[in-house]
Amino acid sequence: MPSPLEDVQTGAGFLMEAAGSRPVFTPRQFTDEQRLFYKTARDFMEKEVLPVNERIEHMEEGLLPKLMRRAGDVGLLAVDIPEQYGGLGQDKTTSALVGEALALQGSFAVATGVQMGIGTLPILIFGTPEQKARYLPSLATAERISAYCLTEPGSGSDAMGAKTTATLDGDEWVLNGVKQWISNAGFADVFIVFAQVDGRFTAFIVDGGLPGLSTGAEEKKMGLKGSSTRQVILDNVRIPKENLLGDVGRGAVIAFNILNIGRYKLGISSTAIGKWAIGKALAYAAERKQFKTPIIDFPAIREKIAKMATCTYAAESMGWRLCGMLDARIERLDKGAPDHWKHAVDVIKDYAIEASILKVYGSESVGFVLDEALQIHGGYGFNSEYPIEQPYRDARVNRIFEGTNEINRMLIPGTLFKRVMQGKLDLMPAMSAVESEVKGGKTAAPPSDETPLALERFMTAQAKKVVIFAAGAAVQKHMADLDRQQELLLALADMIIDVWAADSVLSRVIQEVESDGAEASTARLAVARVVTTETYRRVAERARSLAGYLARNPPGMIRGIDQLAPYVPVDLITARRTLAAHLVEAGRYAL
Repeated sequence: MPSPLEDVQTGAGFLMEAAGSRPVFTPRQFTDEQRLFYKTARDFMEKEVLPVNERIEHMEEGLLPKLMRRAGDVGLLAVDIPEQYGGLGQDKTTSALVGEALALQGSFAVATGVQMGIGTLPILIFGTPEQKARYLPSLATAERISAYCLTEPGSGSDAMGAKTTATLDGDEWVLNGVKQWISNAGFADVFIVFAQVDGRFTAFIVDGGLPGLSTGAEEKKMGLKGSSTRQVILDNVRIPKENLLGDVGRGAVIAFNILNIGRYKLGISSTAIGKWAIGKALAYAAERKQFKTPIIDFPAIREKIAKMATCTYAAESMGWRLCGMLDARIERLDKGAPDHWKHAVDVIKDYAIEASILKVYGSESVGFVLDEALQIHGGYGFNSEYPIEQPYRDARVNRIFEGTNEINRMLIPGTLFKRVMQGKLDLMPAMSAVESEVKGGKTAAPPSDETPLALERFMTAQAKKVVIFAAGAAVQKHMADLDRQQELLLALADMIIDVWAADSVLSRVIQEVESDGAEASTARLAVARVVTTETYRRVAERARSLAGYLARNPPGMIRGIDQLAPYVPVDLITARRTLAAHLVEAGRYAL
């Protein structure tokens, strides 16, 4: 991990840096202590949770809270909480590793994810010393279970449109309203509630069991059937004045900063299910015969396996790269400072673009992987007696959790342009340089040598230029009304997501080839070739599709894109066959 602060990449800085030029944090750099935390969490899942999966899914009364308290007993819920409040005070990588292990049972993962994240971190980061001392020790052990009440029946993505109100009456706040889709609501003891105070969005801590606080019936969901999801109803609920969380009108700051943390953790947790599904698909395909041949020998099945592993490896690379950057920045803060966590939130906020990217890419990748794993199982995959059906249903909501993927996609370029206009991101020189390159009329030439990863570096570098070129065209035409150009924002987001994936994979594989040598890295080299080629092609094609909308002279813009990203013939079939052969031999996700 980089040591000097100036060596740590700032948020969205990857767009302007040479492809694969920066060392990144990877799973090879996990410490022994981090690996021990993961093993402890994984062992807990295999011994305590997975054996009672059916009981969880049938919502056996009291079972999920009981399991959460057991997890609390072994310290799995206390990773982020400082030692002074009964926690373990670990870094973001350790926290994400524990979350990855707990992801193996969806309903339990949701319950513990709320407890460790959105149900605890608002108090940890924004609470007063008294609030922290009162709540955090019991949240660390699940003596108290938390819930996060943001969404309402009439306001999903529009959180600021909440209708719940809070009125100060003497020394008490009086809350009225209804919250929707609240995880853990059926057994929560503490509720983080967002409400309007004279039109100012504000957060509160509400203890369970108060008069006027009730919950609706359990929602009948497509997946995550073992998790509690209910309405939370507030009917003249009176709470002490000191249960205000943060300041009046600062609810948006609390809500959105906490969501940034949830987004990158969700992206990383998704890779756990992806790797598990690949293992199940490999095992089934090795046993299942059609036409007297194990279906794992069919090239079409192997291609599916290779595609599943490729996007999982990319998501994994992006996730640990982001955790490494977060930890490298946060570890330089003064942990003893009373406002340490608020500075840590500023660091996380700097990587809001990467957090949204990881949430989108991770949730969509695991959806693709599970879909392909189910397809490999054929009709048996559709049967609840086989292992794929349940996580297939459970994973669908990941594209809705923590802000829909559509909202996150619009946030990616929207935040990027906002930072440029605020002078926080110096993208203009890069835009000018790409514009000058296009005006020069010279078409970029792929490298002619066979040096490992030379072509991958070229394609990733040129994809970045195409993104910058398209972003420049968007700024020139739509800077004044960019927030209303949703189709444009979505297209730009997909281009930026692809580039972050390619750059993360390339950087990781460069390090692993330097360590192991090219001969021992053939599978990873194959992944890098596939990811960078697909990024190169998709980014260029998306930019071409925008030319008619953005450019006064669309053919001219398309010629510019063709100069930056000329067609490069790449043999992806052989690359995927190489990767699939490696995975089939290992019988698992072995990257």
